[in-house]
Amino acid sequence: MDKIKGKIIKGIGGFYYVEAANAVYECKARGAFRNEKITPLVGDRVEISINENAENTIDAIGERKNFLTRPPVSNIDNLIIVVSTVEPKPSTLVIDKIIAAAEFNGIEPVIVISKADLSSADALYGIYTKAGFKTIVVSNKDRSGVDSVKSVLKGKTSAFTGNSGVGKTSLINNLCPDLNLETAQISKKLGRGRHTTRQAELFSACGGYIVDTPGFSSFELEGKNLIKKDELCHCFREFNDYLGSCKFTSCTHTCDKGCAIVKAVEDGIISPSRHQSYIELYNSVKDLKEWNI
Repeated sequence: MDKIKGKIIKGIGGFYYVEAANAVYECKARGAFRNEKITPLVGDRVEISINENAENTIDAIGERKNFLTRPPVSNIDNLIIVVSTVEPKPSTLVIDKIIAAAEFNGIEPVIVISKADLSSADALYGIYTKAGFKTIVVSNKDRSGVDSVKSVLKGKTSAFTGNSGVGKTSLINNLCPDLNLETAQISKKLGRGRHTTRQAELFSACGGYIVDTPGFSSFELEGKNLIKKDELCHCFREFNDYLGSCKFTSCTHTCDKGCAIVKAVEDGIISPSRHQSYIELYNSVKDLKEWNI
């Protein structure tokens, strides 16, 4: 019996597929995990036993730096948020909601603005670079910006999210032609079809891994990923320099007198659209009680 370490790249029907030592091993989880109510997740770093005359087994699961229940995946480094300059028209509120959820879960948001060949990306680029996010402008027609996205993916586990029509499929085609997937297949694999599995899967690409899952359309401030009102301000990273500097400790950072964040918005340091998103998200969670979460 050999013991080796690897990463779960797929799980289906109680079987887990672990990439280790330049191979992929089909494994079952030891019964002890069931007894402890622990479910292995795609993305988990694990130790497995390779058995010649029996099933391979997952013996240990490494500490997770983050995990999500919808989709069921762990240890995500980047969330690549793809938005377009034109149709579908970008919503800064939707973008900021996804960013906040990523920040809350310890996942680095990366903003990718597509269709720059059709309309200027300057406004969106300005908002998110000012907020402190890696923001990349791409054109899937001439491949400008694609290499910059590749550099973000290298050595990381990254998930992609974006509305249908933003150019996410074309971007992935440009990033990972070696996957050799047809556009329709990629659409289905990335959850844009109506009848898709809820399983997550990792694909090796660009020197890292891409999370293939339909669940990121639901990657929001809901369920177990809900952000409480007192935590929300910490999910807007450009607020950090001003937290603790408001006149009142009870400041909600929405419209309070003596609010340092409101002052920074007035001074042009924080983008008004980001602050407006914060206000809308704050109002959506401010009345929730612990028993509602």
